[in-house]
Amino acid sequence: MDKKIVIIPTYNEKENIENIIRAVFALDGEFHILVIEDGSPDGTAAIVKRLQEEFPERLFMIERKGKLGLGTAYITGFKWSVEQKYDYIFEMDADFSHNPEDLPRLYEACAKDGADLAIGSRYCNGISVINWPIGRVIMSYYASVYVRTVLGMKVYDTTAGFKCYRRRVLETIDLDKVKMKGYGFQIEMKYSTYKLGFKIQEVPIIFVDRKEGTSKMSSGIFGEAFWGVMKLKMRKIRPRKA
Repeated sequence: MDKKIVIIPTYNEKENIENIIRAVFALDGEFHILVIEDGSPDGTAAIVKRLQEEFPERLFMIERKGKLGLGTAYITGFKWSVEQKYDYIFEMDADFSHNPEDLPRLYEACAKDGADLAIGSRYCNGISVINWPIGRVIMSYYASVYVRTVLGMKVYDTTAGFKCYRRRVLETIDLDKVKMKGYGFQIEMKYSTYKLGFKIQEVPIIFVDRKEGTSKMSSGIFGEAFWGVMKLKMRKIRPRKA
């Protein structure tokens, strides 16, 4: 059976973390979870440790000493997952904006349809976002249009954070050279995957804004993505040296 792991970065997710873990473990297909915990003061880590006693072979956690950014959290998780020889490595938010029931669909896009990267896409079938203010929907949608235009990458949801990678993609990308830390990280990883010749497939999902906890989005995150795309266009993307 393929080894599959879902990486979930957390910062102050005590309202969501147990429910999201149980929802993933309730799925068919033996998914594992790696939580990247950034020193949440609300006790998120204590909840995960308690659940590790219940799921010792499936639930893992890396604790970091502070809020170090989404991109570095995922890179930490990618490196660990590659070392542990997981075949398929997923990204997912803790707050149920990504529906755990879509994980098998992302897996099938890779395992059955031959994609190297499957993206849970809000925009490949119109706009599928619930509970966001209209201003944020417009900003997010046109950010993806901007990225697609500048980079020439045929991906409709360029900032999506719900994804499944084949391990070979993460082994090929030079993760130490990834520069962007916030949502620009999601763009950079997709662009690197695209430039290195891997097959990308978008899987339509419905994105529902979080009901519990607080959003980590900020204008600075969008600013980084805007200017970072210009710099990304100028860079040569080379595979990691063995």
